[in-house]
Amino acid sequence: MNKYFNKKNLITLASVVGSAALMAFAMNIFMNEASLLPAGFMGVAKIVNMIGAQCGVNIETSLVLICINLPVALFCAKKISKRFVFFSLIQVFLLSCFMKVIPTYLLFDQMILNVIFGGCIYGFSIALALRGGASTGGTDFIALYVSNKTGKEIWTEVFIFNCVLLVIFGYLFGWDKAGYSIIFQYISTRMVTTFHNRYKREMMQIFTKNPDKVVEEYLKHFRHGITVLNGTGGYTGEDTAMLLSVTSSYELAEAIEVIKKADPNVIINVTKTSQFIGKFNQPIL
Repeated sequence: MNKYFNKKNLITLASVVGSAALMAFAMNIFMNEASLLPAGFMGVAKIVNMIGAQCGVNIETSLVLICINLPVALFCAKKISKRFVFFSLIQVFLLSCFMKVIPTYLLFDQMILNVIFGGCIYGFSIALALRGGASTGGTDFIALYVSNKTGKEIWTEVFIFNCVLLVIFGYLFGWDKAGYSIIFQYISTRMVTTFHNRYKREMMQIFTKNPDKVVEEYLKHFRHGITVLNGTGGYTGEDTAMLLSVTSSYELAEAIEVIKKADPNVIINVTKTSQFIGKFNQPIL
């Protein structure tokens, strides 16, 4: 039982609870009350509902949403991890609960203020779930799968997809709502790319007189290669090794902690990696 209540799972659970609460707040206070149009899988479900209504058929939006999410969730459970999908579905469930609890009222009379504040909170709620090792479902599933496969983020592509949906809504409902909704999506996407840095990489230059111990401890905790270059300290004249390793931004703080425990006198220089070519082992979600 204790394996399910470890530190990693508790952090993920706290992240999805916070994410669901913030997203429900953004939707009830800013998005719904300002009549902003939905995007992502919700937007697809809404369009299907509208097309059905025009044809005289009542197609429930929630039913379409489940039908779209379920196969993608099952696919991600196999290709990414069951743990990731499990916590993502908890976030979706909690979101529906919080939306019923949090009251709906219009906080700002000016539309642009609702768009800016709503977009910031909505985007941060997505980033919070992603940083915790889960997601908010929908297009997040696809974005995380592609990113895990290629090592590159595709939030710009997700934003373009959302814009296409909103243009369709604009044609059906009016361009003012679509325009404000596109700005809302742009702000939320920028928040995600700012706070979600899972696929950004850092290179550590580690200077130590105990390379064997540092390498041993590092490889116990991380599945990344580490290169040892032996040299001589210019000031002390003593033998000193420089270790080189590339790690993800998510693992950096933990990696530094592990290395400092192995050698309290270690010197570490961290630089951003703008481009990495070759195999890189992503942390397991």
